[in-house]
Amino acid sequence: MINLSDPVFSDPFIPGRPWLRNGAPGRILAIRLQATGDTVITLPYLQDLRRRLPASTRLDFLTREETAAIPRSVRLFDRVFVIRGKRNFYKQLCFGLILIPALWWRRYDVVIDLQNNLISRLVRKSIAPVSWSLFDKTSSRPAGERTRLTIEAAGLGVTRLDTDFALKHPGTGREILLSHGWDGRSGLVVLNPAAAFVTRNWPLQRYVEFARQWRRRLPDTQFILLGTRFIAEKATYILGMLDKDAGIDLVGNTSPSDAFSVLQQVTLVLSEDSGLMHMAWVSGIPTMALFGGSRSDWARPLGPHTAFLDAGDLPCAPCMLERCPYGDVHCMSRHSVEKVLEQCLRLVDIKGVSRGPYARL
Repeated sequence: MINLSDPVFSDPFIPGRPWLRNGAPGRILAIRLQATGDTVITLPYLQDLRRRLPASTRLDFLTREETAAIPRSVRLFDRVFVIRGKRNFYKQLCFGLILIPALWWRRYDVVIDLQNNLISRLVRKSIAPVSWSLFDKTSSRPAGERTRLTIEAAGLGVTRLDTDFALKHPGTGREILLSHGWDGRSGLVVLNPAAAFVTRNWPLQRYVEFARQWRRRLPDTQFILLGTRFIAEKATYILGMLDKDAGIDLVGNTSPSDAFSVLQQVTLVLSEDSGLMHMAWVSGIPTMALFGGSRSDWARPLGPHTAFLDAGDLPCAPCMLERCPYGDVHCMSRHSVEKVLEQCLRLVDIKGVSRGPYARL
């Protein structure tokens, strides 16, 4: 249960008006209007809050239409509201204004603004909650940590990472895998070369060699490629270089909620900076993240089940560029297969052979 005797949180980066009344609030609205990866980062912290709240407290969520599938697929929120308009800010603003009367009538006691943009601030001020907190957009803390601190700043007690999600349709991921070539017993490893730019990509041949070396150690393994058609060509190359029975191609064949369900079945995710990487670590899946030109201080996965390699020791990092000015993407190409493999084996504790499908080996 929520402990209202905890000290009231105070942080100069996080504005807010904490809940100081007796008893837990009756209605709470959390807001996150960013991309899928940013949205799922909020879920394990809001889930911890949900489990500490009394059953009578309603916890609702406001997000964009294109990022609503995963929040709707988990047993977490009483209601998920959506703002339409895709990625057009002015359309989003119009649909947000249309939604305000319905939100106002719900009389929220607390608003946790995990977005902190013009639309979310307008919503929060319009519905006039008793208490509120505002996401820190400027510090170098990881996004997950800033999410946690924003919830605490609303005066709702100490918040932790809770990755044990209850899906509304828990069998979906297994069914998808079985229908696309999983043998139902092998360990599953996701390879995810999905970062947006060349400066954030690990060489494709390294993924192939990683899979080969992993399978030499643990032959009872199949490798999954999933996501949007953005990585279709890369997936075809990687799977074409592996043994026929080693790969499962789900690229373009899953919705975001389907992909989230599939991830609940896997043993490890090896990923570049992408939404799928965030979907993995917030689910408690051992996740190895590779960062090149992007900011690992903001985007890195959190928790003892995660690890990452970045370019923090290089003078050119983080460049945030689409193309490497030196032409060699040294920040990514310097990471050898052996170094990445060692980190991944440590994450799944292969030496102890204690996790998931590998427990019987």
